Amino acid sequence: MPRRPSEASGRAWRLYLVGGAVRDRLMGRPPGDRDWVAVGAQAEDLARDGYVPVGRDFPVFLHPQTREEVALARTERKTSSGYHGFEFQADPSVTLEEDLKRRDLTINAIAQGEDGSLIDPCGGQADLRAKTLRHVSPAFAEDPVRILRLARFAARWPDFSVAPETLALCRDMVQAGEVNALVAERVWQELSRGLMEVQPSRMLDLLRACGALQRLLPEVDRLWGVPQPAEHHPEIDTGVHLMMVLDATAQAHAPLAVRFAALCHDLGKGSTPKSQWPRHIGHESRSVQLLQALCQRWRVPQDCREMAEVVAREHVHIHASLGLSAAAMVRLLDRLDAWRRPGRLGGIVQACECDARGRLGRQEHDYPQARRLLQAHAVGLAVDTAAVAQAAAADGLRGPAIGQRIQQARVRALQELAWA
Repeated sequence: MPRRPSEASGRAWRLYLVGGAVRDRLMGRPPGDRDWVAVGAQAEDLARDGYVPVGRDFPVFLHPQTREEVALARTERKTSSGYHGFEFQADPSVTLEEDLKRRDLTINAIAQGEDGSLIDPCGGQADLRAKTLRHVSPAFAEDPVRILRLARFAARWPDFSVAPETLALCRDMVQAGEVNALVAERVWQELSRGLMEVQPSRMLDLLRACGALQRLLPEVDRLWGVPQPAEHHPEIDTGVHLMMVLDATAQAHAPLAVRFAALCHDLGKGSTPKSQWPRHIGHESRSVQLLQALCQRWRVPQDCREMAEVVAREHVHIHASLGLSAAAMVRLLDRLDAWRRPGRLGGIVQACECDARGRLGRQEHDYPQARRLLQAHAVGLAVDTAAVAQAAAADGLRGPAIGQRIQQARVRALQELAWA
Protein backbone atom coordinates (compact mmCIF):
# COMPACT_ATOMS: atom_id res chain seq x y z
CA MET A 1 0.00 0.00 0.00
CA PRO A 2 1.25 3.55 -0.66
CA ARG A 3 2.55 5.16 2.47
CA ARG A 4 0.23 7.37 4.47
CA PRO A 5 0.17 10.99 3.31
CA SER A 6 1.76 13.65 5.40
CA GLU A 7 -0.15 16.73 6.54
CA ALA A 8 2.69 19.16 5.98
CA SER A 9 0.45 21.24 3.75
CA GLY A 10 -2.10 21.66 6.52
CA ARG A 11 -4.65 19.64 4.51
CA ALA A 12 -5.66 16.14 5.54
CA TRP A 13 -5.88 13.90 2.49
CA ARG A 14 -6.56 10.20 2.21
CA LEU A 15 -5.83 7.31 -0.11
CA TYR A 16 -8.37 4.79 -1.37
CA LEU A 17 -7.91 1.62 -3.38
CA VAL A 18 -10.21 1.80 -6.40
CA GLY A 19 -11.32 0.01 -9.53
CA GLY A 20 -10.38 -3.47 -10.65
CA ALA A 21 -8.40 -4.44 -7.57
CA VAL A 22 -11.44 -3.92 -5.32
CA ARG A 23 -13.78 -5.59 -7.81
CA ASP A 24 -11.56 -8.65 -8.24
CA ARG A 25 -11.18 -9.10 -4.48
CA LEU A 26 -14.95 -9.05 -4.05
CA MET A 27 -15.24 -11.63 -6.84
CA GLY A 28 -12.68 -13.87 -5.16
CA ARG A 29 -10.27 -13.49 -8.06
CA PRO A 30 -6.55 -12.72 -7.96
CA PRO A 31 -6.20 -8.94 -8.18
CA GLY A 32 -4.21 -7.36 -10.95
CA ASP A 33 -2.59 -3.94 -10.75
CA ARG A 34 -3.68 -1.84 -7.78
CA ASP A 35 -4.78 1.72 -8.49
CA TRP A 36 -5.25 4.39 -5.85
CA VAL A 37 -7.02 7.74 -5.68
CA ALA A 38 -5.92 10.58 -3.43
CA VAL A 39 -8.83 12.59 -2.03
CA GLY A 40 -8.35 16.09 -0.66
CA ALA A 41 -4.86 16.48 -2.13
CA GLN A 42 -3.09 18.68 -4.64
CA ALA A 43 -0.24 17.67 -6.92
CA GLU A 44 2.18 19.52 -4.67
CA ASP A 45 1.17 17.34 -1.71
CA LEU A 46 2.08 14.12 -3.50
CA ALA A 47 5.27 15.58 -4.96
CA ARG A 48 6.33 16.72 -1.50
CA ASP A 49 6.07 13.12 -0.26
CA GLY A 50 8.19 11.74 -3.11
CA TYR A 51 5.48 10.58 -5.52
CA VAL A 52 6.69 10.79 -9.12
CA PRO A 53 4.39 12.53 -11.65
CA VAL A 54 3.70 10.55 -14.84
CA GLY A 55 0.33 11.78 -16.14
CA ARG A 56 0.14 14.18 -19.04
CA ASP A 57 -3.63 14.65 -19.43
CA PHE A 58 -4.35 14.65 -15.69
CA PRO A 59 -2.30 14.29 -12.50
CA VAL A 60 -1.16 10.71 -11.95
CA PHE A 61 1.78 9.73 -9.77
CA LEU A 62 3.86 6.67 -8.99
CA HIS A 63 4.50 5.70 -5.40
CA PRO A 64 8.24 6.07 -4.71
CA GLN A 65 8.62 2.48 -3.45
CA THR A 66 5.78 0.32 -4.79
CA ARG A 67 5.48 2.16 -8.17
CA GLU A 68 1.71 1.76 -7.93
CA GLU A 69 -0.34 4.49 -9.62
CA VAL A 70 -1.98 7.18 -7.51
CA ALA A 71 -4.33 9.66 -9.20
CA LEU A 72 -5.83 12.80 -7.77
CA ALA A 73 -9.59 12.58 -7.31
CA ARG A 74 -11.11 14.22 -10.34
CA THR A 75 -14.23 14.95 -12.31
CA GLU A 76 -14.43 15.37 -16.06
CA ARG A 77 -16.52 17.25 -18.60
CA LYS A 78 -17.01 16.41 -22.27
CA THR A 79 -15.75 19.23 -24.51
CA SER A 80 -15.52 17.59 -27.96
CA SER A 81 -16.06 14.27 -29.70
CA GLY A 82 -13.75 11.30 -29.37
CA TYR A 83 -11.53 9.78 -26.77
CA HIS A 84 -9.47 12.90 -26.01
CA GLY A 85 -12.36 15.38 -25.86
CA PHE A 86 -12.42 15.90 -22.07
CA GLU A 87 -11.66 18.62 -19.59
CA PHE A 88 -10.59 17.42 -16.14
CA GLN A 89 -10.93 19.02 -12.74
CA ALA A 90 -8.57 17.66 -10.08
CA ASP A 91 -8.39 19.62 -6.82
CA PRO A 92 -8.95 19.05 -3.09
CA SER A 93 -12.66 19.89 -3.38
CA VAL A 94 -13.43 16.77 -5.47
CA THR A 95 -14.96 14.09 -3.25
CA LEU A 96 -14.44 10.35 -3.47
CA GLU A 97 -18.08 9.85 -4.49
CA GLU A 98 -17.71 12.38 -7.32
CA ASP A 99 -14.59 10.55 -8.54
CA LEU A 100 -16.33 7.15 -8.43
CA LYS A 101 -19.41 8.41 -10.27
CA ARG A 102 -17.31 9.38 -13.33
CA ARG A 103 -16.22 5.75 -13.85
CA ASP A 104 -17.59 3.42 -16.49
CA LEU A 105 -19.35 0.47 -14.80
CA THR A 106 -20.84 0.14 -11.34
CA ILE A 107 -18.64 -2.85 -10.55
CA ASN A 108 -15.59 -0.66 -11.23
CA ALA A 109 -16.86 2.20 -9.05
CA ILE A 110 -16.18 0.70 -5.62
CA ALA A 111 -13.45 2.04 -3.33
CA GLN A 112 -11.77 0.57 -0.28
CA GLY A 113 -10.44 2.65 2.57
CA GLU A 114 -7.24 2.00 4.45
CA ASP A 115 -9.30 0.37 7.20
CA GLY A 116 -10.88 -2.08 4.72
CA SER A 117 -14.25 -0.34 4.58
CA LEU A 118 -16.02 -0.19 1.22
CA ILE A 119 -17.48 2.92 -0.39
CA ASP A 120 -20.03 1.97 -3.02
CA PRO A 121 -22.23 4.89 -4.07
CA CYS A 122 -23.30 3.32 -7.40
CA GLY A 123 -24.51 -0.13 -6.32
CA GLY A 124 -21.54 -2.05 -7.66
CA GLN A 125 -21.71 -4.79 -5.03
CA ALA A 126 -25.35 -5.51 -5.88
CA ASP A 127 -24.47 -5.74 -9.58
CA LEU A 128 -21.60 -8.10 -8.77
CA ARG A 129 -24.02 -10.37 -6.94
CA ALA A 130 -26.48 -10.14 -9.83
CA LYS A 131 -23.65 -10.62 -12.37
CA THR A 132 -24.70 -7.54 -14.28
CA LEU A 133 -22.59 -5.10 -16.30
CA ARG A 134 -24.25 -1.71 -15.89
CA HIS A 135 -23.08 1.82 -16.66
CA VAL A 136 -22.70 4.23 -13.75
CA SER A 137 -24.35 7.27 -15.32
CA PRO A 138 -25.25 8.85 -18.67
CA ALA A 139 -21.66 10.15 -18.73
CA PHE A 140 -20.74 6.66 -19.97
CA ALA A 141 -21.79 7.91 -23.41
CA GLU A 142 -19.07 10.53 -23.43
CA ASP A 143 -16.22 8.04 -23.97
CA PRO A 144 -16.53 5.59 -26.91
CA VAL A 145 -13.68 3.44 -25.58
CA ARG A 146 -16.12 2.30 -22.92
CA ILE A 147 -18.07 0.31 -25.51
CA LEU A 148 -14.93 -1.71 -26.24
CA ARG A 149 -14.18 -2.11 -22.53
CA LEU A 150 -17.72 -3.33 -21.93
CA ALA A 151 -17.35 -5.87 -24.74
CA ARG A 152 -14.05 -7.03 -23.27
CA PHE A 153 -15.59 -7.50 -19.84
CA ALA A 154 -18.41 -9.50 -21.42
CA ALA A 155 -15.79 -11.79 -22.94
CA ARG A 156 -13.96 -12.08 -19.62
CA TRP A 157 -17.03 -13.07 -17.59
CA PRO A 158 -19.32 -15.23 -19.74
CA ASP A 159 -21.82 -15.59 -16.89
CA PHE A 160 -22.40 -11.82 -16.65
CA SER A 161 -25.18 -10.15 -18.60
CA VAL A 162 -25.27 -6.58 -19.91
CA ALA A 163 -28.04 -4.40 -18.49
CA PRO A 164 -30.60 -3.61 -21.23
CA GLU A 165 -30.30 0.13 -20.58
CA THR A 166 -26.52 -0.07 -20.98
CA LEU A 167 -26.82 -1.86 -24.32
CA ALA A 168 -29.37 0.74 -25.43
CA LEU A 169 -26.95 3.51 -24.47
CA CYS A 170 -24.20 1.84 -26.52
CA ARG A 171 -26.53 1.77 -29.53
CA ASP A 172 -27.22 5.47 -29.10
CA MET A 173 -23.48 6.18 -28.94
CA VAL A 174 -22.87 4.29 -32.18
CA GLN A 175 -25.73 6.07 -33.94
CA ALA A 176 -24.34 9.40 -32.74
CA GLY A 177 -21.03 8.59 -34.44
CA GLU A 178 -18.95 8.46 -31.27
CA VAL A 179 -17.08 5.30 -32.30
CA ASN A 180 -15.97 6.99 -35.51
CA ALA A 181 -13.62 9.16 -33.43
CA LEU A 182 -11.76 6.24 -31.82
CA VAL A 183 -8.01 6.21 -32.40
CA ALA A 184 -6.31 3.13 -33.80
CA GLU A 185 -4.10 2.46 -30.78
CA ARG A 186 -7.00 2.25 -28.34
CA VAL A 187 -9.13 0.13 -30.68
CA TRP A 188 -6.34 -2.41 -31.13
CA GLN A 189 -5.51 -2.38 -27.43
CA GLU A 190 -9.07 -3.25 -26.44
CA LEU A 191 -9.72 -5.69 -29.31
CA SER A 192 -6.51 -7.59 -28.64
CA ARG A 193 -7.27 -7.81 -24.94
CA GLY A 194 -10.79 -8.99 -25.71
CA LEU A 195 -9.46 -11.70 -28.01
CA MET A 196 -7.38 -12.99 -25.09
CA GLU A 197 -10.34 -13.31 -22.73
CA VAL A 198 -12.17 -16.50 -21.70
CA GLN A 199 -14.91 -16.34 -24.36
CA PRO A 200 -13.92 -13.86 -27.08
CA SER A 201 -17.07 -14.57 -29.08
CA ARG A 202 -19.01 -12.51 -26.51
CA MET A 203 -16.97 -9.46 -27.45
CA LEU A 204 -18.10 -9.78 -31.07
CA ASP A 205 -21.64 -10.55 -29.96
CA LEU A 206 -21.92 -7.35 -27.93
CA LEU A 207 -20.20 -5.16 -30.53
CA ARG A 208 -22.55 -6.53 -33.14
CA ALA A 209 -25.62 -6.06 -30.94
CA CYS A 210 -24.93 -2.33 -30.52
CA GLY A 211 -23.80 -1.73 -34.11
CA ALA A 212 -20.16 -1.02 -33.26
CA LEU A 213 -18.84 -4.08 -35.10
CA GLN A 214 -20.17 -2.76 -38.40
CA ARG A 215 -18.37 0.55 -37.82
CA LEU A 216 -15.07 -0.86 -36.54
CA LEU A 217 -14.75 -4.24 -38.29
CA PRO A 218 -17.16 -4.22 -41.24
CA GLU A 219 -15.22 -7.10 -42.83
CA VAL A 220 -16.11 -9.24 -39.81
CA ASP A 221 -19.67 -7.95 -39.43
CA ARG A 222 -20.51 -9.02 -43.00
CA LEU A 223 -19.98 -12.71 -42.16
CA TRP A 224 -23.30 -13.13 -40.34
CA GLY A 225 -26.04 -14.45 -42.57
CA VAL A 226 -23.55 -15.88 -45.09
CA PRO A 227 -24.17 -19.65 -45.53
CA GLN A 228 -21.53 -22.35 -45.97
CA PRO A 229 -21.77 -25.94 -47.29
CA ALA A 230 -23.51 -28.03 -44.62
CA GLU A 231 -21.26 -31.05 -45.21
CA HIS A 232 -18.28 -29.07 -43.96
CA HIS A 233 -20.09 -26.60 -41.70
CA PRO A 234 -23.10 -28.04 -39.86
CA GLU A 235 -23.49 -24.66 -38.15
CA ILE A 236 -24.05 -23.16 -41.67
CA ASP A 237 -23.70 -19.46 -40.79
CA THR A 238 -20.19 -18.07 -41.30
CA GLY A 239 -20.53 -15.62 -38.41
CA VAL A 240 -21.56 -18.40 -36.03
CA HIS A 241 -18.60 -20.44 -37.26
CA LEU A 242 -16.25 -17.53 -36.60
CA MET A 243 -17.41 -17.21 -33.00
CA MET A 244 -16.96 -20.95 -32.46
CA VAL A 245 -13.43 -20.79 -33.88
CA LEU A 246 -12.52 -17.87 -31.61
CA ASP A 247 -13.79 -19.73 -28.56
CA ALA A 248 -11.81 -22.78 -29.66
CA THR A 249 -8.64 -20.66 -29.62
CA ALA A 250 -9.46 -19.58 -26.07
CA GLN A 251 -10.01 -23.18 -24.98
CA ALA A 252 -6.62 -24.02 -26.49
CA HIS A 253 -5.01 -21.08 -24.63
CA ALA A 254 -3.66 -19.88 -27.96
CA PRO A 255 -1.46 -16.75 -28.17
CA LEU A 256 -2.76 -13.48 -29.61
CA ALA A 257 -1.36 -14.00 -33.13
CA VAL A 258 -3.27 -17.28 -33.43
CA ARG A 259 -6.49 -15.73 -32.15
CA PHE A 260 -6.20 -12.81 -34.54
CA ALA A 261 -5.57 -15.21 -37.42
CA ALA A 262 -8.75 -17.05 -36.41
CA LEU A 263 -10.67 -13.75 -36.46
CA CYS A 264 -9.55 -13.01 -40.03
CA HIS A 265 -9.30 -16.45 -41.65
CA ASP A 266 -12.66 -16.35 -43.48
CA LEU A 267 -13.15 -12.64 -44.17
CA GLY A 268 -13.39 -13.28 -47.90
CA LYS A 269 -16.61 -15.23 -47.49
CA GLY A 270 -18.34 -11.97 -46.68
CA SER A 271 -17.63 -10.73 -50.22
CA THR A 272 -18.74 -13.87 -52.08
CA PRO A 273 -21.55 -13.00 -54.55
CA LYS A 274 -24.86 -14.46 -53.37
CA SER A 275 -25.16 -16.28 -56.68
CA GLN A 276 -22.21 -18.46 -55.59
CA TRP A 277 -23.52 -19.28 -52.08
CA PRO A 278 -22.95 -21.56 -50.23
CA ARG A 279 -19.64 -22.19 -52.04
CA HIS A 280 -16.87 -19.65 -51.57
CA ILE A 281 -14.39 -20.23 -54.36
CA GLY A 282 -11.39 -17.94 -54.05
CA HIS A 283 -12.30 -16.64 -50.62
CA GLU A 284 -8.74 -17.22 -49.40
CA SER A 285 -7.18 -14.49 -51.55
CA ARG A 286 -10.07 -12.14 -50.81
CA SER A 287 -9.54 -12.75 -47.10
CA VAL A 288 -5.91 -11.70 -47.40
CA GLN A 289 -6.84 -8.46 -49.15
CA LEU A 290 -9.50 -7.60 -46.59
CA LEU A 291 -7.35 -8.36 -43.56
CA GLN A 292 -4.53 -6.23 -44.95
CA ALA A 293 -6.88 -3.25 -45.01
CA LEU A 294 -8.11 -4.07 -41.52
CA CYS A 295 -4.55 -4.30 -40.21
CA GLN A 296 -3.60 -0.98 -41.74
CA ARG A 297 -6.68 0.72 -40.31
CA TRP A 298 -6.06 -0.41 -36.73
CA ARG A 299 -2.23 -0.64 -36.88
CA VAL A 300 -2.14 -4.34 -36.07
CA PRO A 301 1.35 -5.54 -35.06
CA GLN A 302 3.40 -7.26 -37.74
CA ASP A 303 3.50 -10.71 -36.12
CA CYS A 304 -0.30 -10.84 -35.94
CA ARG A 305 -0.71 -9.56 -39.50
CA GLU A 306 1.78 -12.00 -41.00
CA MET A 307 0.31 -15.07 -39.30
CA ALA A 308 -3.21 -14.01 -40.27
CA GLU A 309 -2.17 -13.69 -43.91
CA VAL A 310 -0.62 -17.16 -43.99
CA VAL A 311 -3.60 -18.79 -42.27
CA ALA A 312 -6.13 -17.03 -44.51
CA ARG A 313 -4.24 -18.06 -47.65
CA GLU A 314 -3.38 -21.64 -46.71
CA HIS A 315 -5.89 -23.00 -44.18
CA VAL A 316 -7.90 -24.88 -46.80
CA HIS A 317 -4.71 -26.53 -48.11
CA ILE A 318 -3.66 -27.48 -44.58
CA HIS A 319 -7.07 -29.06 -43.96
CA ALA A 320 -6.53 -31.15 -47.13
CA SER A 321 -2.88 -31.98 -46.40
CA LEU A 322 -3.42 -35.62 -45.34
CA GLY A 323 -3.64 -36.61 -48.98
CA LEU A 324 -0.61 -34.69 -50.22
CA SER A 325 2.36 -36.39 -51.81
CA ALA A 326 5.83 -35.81 -50.41
CA ALA A 327 6.53 -33.21 -53.11
CA ALA A 328 3.24 -31.40 -52.50
CA MET A 329 3.86 -31.37 -48.74
CA VAL A 330 7.29 -29.80 -49.23
CA ARG A 331 5.74 -27.16 -51.49
CA LEU A 332 3.12 -26.40 -48.82
CA LEU A 333 5.83 -26.00 -46.20
CA ASP A 334 7.69 -23.73 -48.63
CA ARG A 335 4.61 -21.48 -48.89
CA LEU A 336 4.31 -21.44 -45.10
CA ASP A 337 7.94 -20.21 -44.94
CA ALA A 338 8.41 -23.04 -42.45
CA TRP A 339 12.09 -23.67 -43.19
CA ARG A 340 13.14 -20.08 -42.62
CA ARG A 341 10.70 -19.41 -39.76
CA PRO A 342 10.20 -22.77 -38.04
CA GLY A 343 8.95 -21.27 -34.77
CA ARG A 344 5.81 -19.91 -36.44
CA LEU A 345 4.51 -23.20 -37.84
CA GLY A 346 3.01 -24.39 -34.56
CA GLY A 347 0.81 -21.29 -34.37
CA ILE A 348 -0.33 -21.67 -37.98
CA VAL A 349 -1.29 -25.28 -37.37
CA GLN A 350 -3.04 -24.37 -34.12
CA ALA A 351 -5.17 -21.76 -35.88
CA CYS A 352 -6.19 -24.34 -38.50
CA GLU A 353 -7.00 -26.90 -35.83
CA CYS A 354 -9.26 -24.39 -34.09
CA ASP A 355 -10.90 -23.66 -37.44
CA ALA A 356 -11.62 -27.37 -37.87
CA ARG A 357 -13.04 -27.66 -34.35
CA GLY A 358 -15.10 -24.47 -34.55
CA ARG A 359 -17.97 -26.35 -36.15
CA LEU A 360 -21.19 -27.69 -34.73
CA GLY A 361 -20.66 -31.16 -33.24
CA ARG A 362 -16.95 -31.23 -34.07
CA GLN A 363 -15.50 -29.35 -31.12
CA GLU A 364 -13.70 -32.45 -29.82
CA HIS A 365 -12.70 -34.00 -33.14
CA ASP A 366 -9.13 -35.12 -33.72
CA TYR A 367 -7.03 -33.12 -36.18
CA PRO A 368 -4.43 -35.52 -37.62
CA GLN A 369 -3.33 -32.90 -40.13
CA ALA A 370 -1.42 -31.19 -37.31
CA ARG A 371 0.67 -34.25 -36.51
CA ARG A 372 1.26 -35.02 -40.18
CA LEU A 373 2.40 -31.50 -41.03
CA LEU A 374 4.65 -31.13 -38.00
CA GLN A 375 6.20 -34.54 -38.65
CA ALA A 376 6.93 -33.61 -42.26
CA HIS A 377 8.45 -30.37 -41.11
CA ALA A 378 10.71 -32.14 -38.62
CA VAL A 379 11.89 -34.57 -41.31
CA GLY A 380 12.59 -31.75 -43.74
CA LEU A 381 14.47 -29.73 -41.12
CA ALA A 382 16.70 -32.73 -40.42
CA VAL A 383 18.08 -32.58 -43.98
CA ASP A 384 21.66 -31.27 -43.95
CA THR A 385 21.02 -28.38 -46.32
CA ALA A 386 24.59 -27.08 -46.05
CA ALA A 387 25.96 -30.38 -47.31
CA VAL A 388 23.37 -30.51 -50.09
CA ALA A 389 24.19 -26.96 -51.15
CA GLN A 390 27.93 -27.69 -51.11
CA ALA A 391 27.45 -30.77 -53.30
CA ALA A 392 25.22 -28.81 -55.68
CA ALA A 393 27.82 -26.07 -55.97
CA ALA A 394 30.49 -28.70 -56.71
CA ASP A 395 28.25 -29.89 -59.55
CA GLY A 396 28.30 -26.38 -60.97
CA LEU A 397 24.83 -25.30 -59.82
CA ARG A 398 24.12 -21.75 -58.76
CA GLY A 399 21.29 -19.69 -57.19
CA PRO A 400 17.77 -21.13 -57.62
CA ALA A 401 19.17 -24.43 -58.88
CA ILE A 402 20.76 -25.03 -55.49
CA GLY A 403 17.41 -24.30 -53.85
CA GLN A 404 15.77 -26.88 -56.10
CA ARG A 405 18.37 -29.45 -55.11
CA ILE A 406 17.60 -28.79 -51.42
CA GLN A 407 13.90 -29.15 -52.09
CA GLN A 408 14.50 -32.48 -53.84
CA ALA A 409 16.49 -33.69 -50.85
CA ARG A 410 13.59 -32.88 -48.55
CA VAL A 411 11.15 -34.69 -50.83
CA ARG A 412 13.38 -37.79 -50.78
CA ALA A 413 13.55 -37.62 -46.98
CA LEU A 414 9.75 -37.68 -46.80
CA GLN A 415 9.54 -40.48 -49.35
CA GLU A 416 11.92 -42.56 -47.24
CA LEU A 417 9.40 -42.12 -44.42
CA ALA A 418 6.96 -44.09 -46.59
CA TRP A 419 5.00 -40.94 -47.32
CA ALA A 420 1.65 -41.32 -49.02
